Amino acid sequence: MKVAVCVKQIPDPAGELSLDPSTHFLVREGKLILDDSDAYGVEIALQLAEAAGGGDVTLLSMAPNGETSGLRTALAMGAGGAVLVSDPALAGSDALSTARVLAEAVRRSGADLVLAATESTDGYTGTTPVQMAELLGWPAVTFAKHVEVEGDTVKVNRQTEAGYDEVSCPLPAVVTVTAGVVEPRYPSFKGIMAARSKPVEELSLSDLGIDSSQVGREGSRQEIVSVEEAEQRKAGEIVTDEGDAHEKIVAYLEQIKVL
Repeated sequence: MKVAVCVKQIPDPAGELSLDPSTHFLVREGKLILDDSDAYGVEIALQLAEAAGGGDVTLLSMAPNGETSGLRTALAMGAGGAVLVSDPALAGSDALSTARVLAEAVRRSGADLVLAATESTDGYTGTTPVQMAELLGWPAVTFAKHVEVEGDTVKVNRQTEAGYDEVSCPLPAVVTVTAGVVEPRYPSFKGIMAARSKPVEELSLSDLGIDSSQVGREGSRQEIVSVEEAEQRKAGEIVTDEGDAHEKIVAYLEQIKVL
């Protein structure tokens, strides 16, 4: 079984983040780290490989400047190798362009199952994995809290507001994993050392047969025209209960049209 895990390398949220003043895009220079939400997909992929008695777990990522720091973290967890798509023309790609690139990387990898986070912590669109599945012509199952593979079928407990649905579909398929459903393993010292020598194949757009006009700012279907700071949170209104507090609260709720 070949499992591919889409992982995103992002600027460290604990550091100082900035936007490019000319494009309003997040500056992605320097060292990037593994998005926390992707560690759950890596862990589930490793568990599936272990349950199958062996398997190939490959990471797929798209990042600028040949950056591999975040990939090395996931490799230290136990993934066997990684594919990095890095090309200057990718700067400014929207979710659909990203899905197009990752879908071609998946085709090239020969994966039977693709795992991805439900959404990234620096974008929160939550659309890239399902767009990728559509481009591949594969079924997609979202919000997985448990994943099993039996033969040519993947079985998923799909998280809902009321509990979970039991969903199954044929492989190949794309499954998005809900954060917090497993405890990602910590890379051991041995794993960290081994990760340094694990293969990371770097691909360009030409390697994937994608024209630069389909990605980046040129291929993007959205434009950020301005960015404004969020309004400062105002102090709340204190209601002193003198026997009529309930009336004041109801009046306030009617004022803001909650009632």
